[in-house]
Amino acid sequence: MGSLQGIEAALEKIILDPKYHDLLTLVKGIRNGIVYGSKVRFPHALVMIFLFRNGSLRTKCWLVLKATRQHARNLGYFALIYKASMLFLRSTTPTGKERHYDSFLAGLIGGYVVFARDIHNSVSQQIVIYVFARVCLAVAKLLVQPRGQGKISDGGGGWGIISNEHLRRTVMRNGWPVFASLSWAAVMYVFRWHPETVQPSLRNSMHYIYVSSDHWDSLRTFIWHNK
Repeated sequence: MGSLQGIEAALEKIILDPKYHDLLTLVKGIRNGIVYGSKVRFPHALVMIFLFRNGSLRTKCWLVLKATRQHARNLGYFALIYKASMLFLRSTTPTGKERHYDSFLAGLIGGYVVFARDIHNSVSQQIVIYVFARVCLAVAKLLVQPRGQGKISDGGGGWGIISNEHLRRTVMRNGWPVFASLSWAAVMYVFRWHPETVQPSLRNSMHYIYVSSDHWDSLRTFIWHNK
């Protein structure tokens, strides 16, 4: 027991030593990326695969674990590349401080290394599409917010592109309804006439809701099961 406590104390001394802090942020970033990726992907894959995929129980379990591992690996690997790039870029400045564009460059490097090179990986595609959608919403907010408004932490707040207050309020009031309506109009059109281009999990979900609901041959297949 004493030896274990000694090892624990020695390890704690190391991880609390400031000179190891930068290196250990890489380890913690990998850890957090893996944990978060597993938590997000596992329940999603479990539901989607067991509901919409054919195959044996063993095959479905393997697909769930494979998707979870891929998501966790991607986020953990990206955290390593991004944080390592940030440390490197910071070390190239005379002051040793982060520059305004360092996060963009580090994200560019991490995005290429982890997500960009395998264009047929559905898990990577889903992550990138999710991120892209969030960026679009964030940029839309920045465009209409007055300069500096909404600032939190180290953020810079709005860009104030629209200076006319009446126009700004009109855009804010109607922006989301237009965006939501056009998004659903576009996805339904593409699913109806070009379903092969829709991401497989989304295509399966939409087929279940909008196509399978057109067919039944008994009360059982109308209420309980699809035909």
